[in-house]
Amino acid sequence: MLQLQGLSFRRGPNLLLEDASLTIYPGQKVGLVGANGCGKSSLFALLLGDLHADSGEVSIPPGWEIAHVAQHTPDTDRPAIEFVLDGDRELRRIERDLAAADAAGDGIRHGELLGLFESIDGYGAESRAARLLHGLGFAPGDERRPVNSYSGGWRMRLALARTLMCRSDLLLLDEPTNHLDLDAVIWLEGWLKAYPGTLVLISHDRDFLDAVASHILHLEHRHLNYYAGNYSAFERQRAERLAQQQAAYVRQQREIAHMHSFVERFRAKATKARQAQSRIKALERMELIAPAHVDSPFRFGFEPAQHLPRPLLRLDQAAAGYGERPIIEGVGMTLEPGDRIGLLGRNGAGKSTFIKVLAGELSLLSGRCERAQELKLGYFAQHQLDQLRPDDTPLGHLRRLDPEATEQTLRNYLGGFGFAGDRALDPIAPLSGGEKARLVLALIIRQRPNLLLLDEPTNHLDLEMRHALSEALQEFEGALVLVSHDRHLLRVTSDTLLLVDAGRVAPFDGDLDDYPAWLAGRDGTTDQTPEDRTAREGGDRKQQRRQAAEVRKMLQPLRKQERDLERRMAELQSRGTTLEQTLTAPELYEADAKDRLLTMLAEQRQIKADLEAAEEAWLEVCESIERLQEEMG
Repeated sequence: MLQLQGLSFRRGPNLLLEDASLTIYPGQKVGLVGANGCGKSSLFALLLGDLHADSGEVSIPPGWEIAHVAQHTPDTDRPAIEFVLDGDRELRRIERDLAAADAAGDGIRHGELLGLFESIDGYGAESRAARLLHGLGFAPGDERRPVNSYSGGWRMRLALARTLMCRSDLLLLDEPTNHLDLDAVIWLEGWLKAYPGTLVLISHDRDFLDAVASHILHLEHRHLNYYAGNYSAFERQRAERLAQQQAAYVRQQREIAHMHSFVERFRAKATKARQAQSRIKALERMELIAPAHVDSPFRFGFEPAQHLPRPLLRLDQAAAGYGERPIIEGVGMTLEPGDRIGLLGRNGAGKSTFIKVLAGELSLLSGRCERAQELKLGYFAQHQLDQLRPDDTPLGHLRRLDPEATEQTLRNYLGGFGFAGDRALDPIAPLSGGEKARLVLALIIRQRPNLLLLDEPTNHLDLEMRHALSEALQEFEGALVLVSHDRHLLRVTSDTLLLVDAGRVAPFDGDLDDYPAWLAGRDGTTDQTPEDRTAREGGDRKQQRRQAAEVRKMLQPLRKQERDLERRMAELQSRGTTLEQTLTAPELYEADAKDRLLTMLAEQRQIKADLEAAEEAWLEVCESIERLQEEMG
């Protein structure tokens, strides 16, 4: 088990943790939460031995293999799959020893090492690495590309795959979803649920924590509070504790009254109910979670836009892409004030391309885009963080934007985004990614847009800021188009879901909870370009859709079988590895331990047989999936 005993530590003059004691048992999945800067990453560094406590002890079983994601990926021309395979340190050690024994002509040692290599599934390691890369969004063939051919975000995915490749006992993940799209987040969620070891996870994605975590560890005011259950259970328990404090309780009631008011206004407008009812449920859930955030440092809202023209923007048969190659085409839509649109679609399908068209950053290849004369855009994308002036301050940026406002007015406004007091005068350069994202959002909101385009706005934002943003968006009167891997934010802010797929932008038939099933059925069948669709467009589209739906329905149980078998193989491999380690104990080979040794050897043979059977079944299921995908294609 992992234990902290009377642990205290500082970073510089700041005391981050004081006299903390904690026990995490094997197999528990713990979500570590707390405000940015409270010391979560420093606690990880303590567990890894990179930092040392001022007092107290960290106790980790000596035989445990610990895996964590490296902060920097080397600039190497090695193939991506070889980089990922490096994550299995025992595999690489045995490979090196095999090469040395081979060079020395030591046949006995070579044979022993081959037995070890087989026991850790060395022959299946490359297949395991390829599955990890595919799950994280890499296309077939990408695994042979050199590491240095990938951009920073994709290198972070490679680093994550390398970490997951390690057959670890303790897995430490610090914001693993930051560089992932929704598809990869859903895949990672499933992988972590099946992970047999102990997990400590820092995340600001509440849906992700709800799905994965069995316990929540809250770092607050230099103390660790341990809660049983997922993130929603933690919020309820914390809300009950805060409600006992009278000042907090009064503030809670104001929050809940605000939520009731908004839910009722929305309910009065709700018509076709599938998307609307889904959103009402999400808003009603917000009533329950609001009390857990009464002490949030973030308080802001959208002032009414000066103009709300109708329509704000219209697309007619729009096609857009890069060079001569269209990524999306035939897009027709009208954006009106009050529209709340969430974009779904696989990585590379064209969501960001579509947002750039709406923002005017990408010209159309064909079709028309009509913008209202009084359209005022608010556009958030990650590249805008790099456009902040590093030598300037938050107050300086805001003053240029609104030179007529008094300094106190601007300071009050910035305080709602976490830049209170002297923090408004700090230079931009040393700010964290989350702080820069908060400042960019503050600058956008100050401009009072009537069309808000948000492309992954929650990257680097902590849970409190995400909650504050979701509340502010409830009151926004203009049109909103949102791309996000944060499903909670999509749920509580989007009335309509549009799917970007195969070059088209069309309503998604279902709600957000239906999207993972769509992904499972659609996996591997999406056309990548409009040209790929041309040969099929002459047929009966209604019949094609019906057939595709039937095939997707048939795929779902096969996908479940595939996941169950992968989980079974992982369990067998883990048991086999544990048994192999036990069999190295010298006392097993003494005369009085013969019966125990024979029993363990028989168990080892059975595990190998079960693993071979599971692998055969897995291959058969994969072949069935491929056949169905070919039929659907």
